[in-house]
Amino acid sequence: MLSAKSLFQEIVDNDESFRLFCSIAASGETQGGWENARIAALVPESERGLAPKITRHGADEDKHGRIFNALMKKRGVTPVEIPPETDYTMLLEKNGIGLAHDKLKRDEPLTVPDIVTYLSHSRVTEQRAADQMVMLRKDFGDHPEIGKAVRMISNDEDNHLAYCHEELLRFAAAGHGPAIQRTLRECALAEIRIYRDVSLAVMGHMGRILGWPKPKASALAAGIHAMYLYERGFGWRRMVSLAVPERRDALGGPASAAPEFA
Repeated sequence: MLSAKSLFQEIVDNDESFRLFCSIAASGETQGGWENARIAALVPESERGLAPKITRHGADEDKHGRIFNALMKKRGVTPVEIPPETDYTMLLEKNGIGLAHDKLKRDEPLTVPDIVTYLSHSRVTEQRAADQMVMLRKDFGDHPEIGKAVRMISNDEDNHLAYCHEELLRFAAAGHGPAIQRTLRECALAEIRIYRDVSLAVMGHMGRILGWPKPKASALAAGIHAMYLYERGFGWRRMVSLAVPERRDALGGPASAAPEFA
């Protein structure tokens, strides 16, 4: 029977599929680390108090990239160049989700609306990341090879999501509520489409590596399309709500160190 657990177990058990999975994950996390570091450096003067939290966010993302690279090193495989159609982070940027890299590469201060946009987009993408890690933590949190990494990354993603909620509520109280809600909705609807396309691409590559028969590959593709239809109709709403998080000031301290996998 097809299940997320059985599919991921197949990917983890095969060196080549594990290599591709970790390479895709490491690339996205490292890119996120760079983006957050640039945003922290360009925060407008009126929001300089937010810079340490953005820096912590970026440090966490960099740490996650190092973790995935360490997992590959321990397995005895090296990173592979990822197919562009599987590059979730870059596809988000190309579709206008997040602050444009051209803007981040300039040494011009960002505006408060830029920061509101960044936090709104992060709230959507961190929901996706947190949801994925909850699933992996449930099924692989005790796995001897990847369990430690899964638990740490999942905790970090929960912190990132809490931080987005808290800061967006602060900006909403300051009068940015309509812009936040508009941006959240636009971003969520775009993200679910990109996530569908990336999921189809990743599963296509995994299927070729693992030799999945056509009926299995077709069933997986149908499941991805069905999930997209659900998210397009109803599921996107979980990405746009705002609530006071249980974890307050979740990014108020330094980033934790990456675990050892030797």
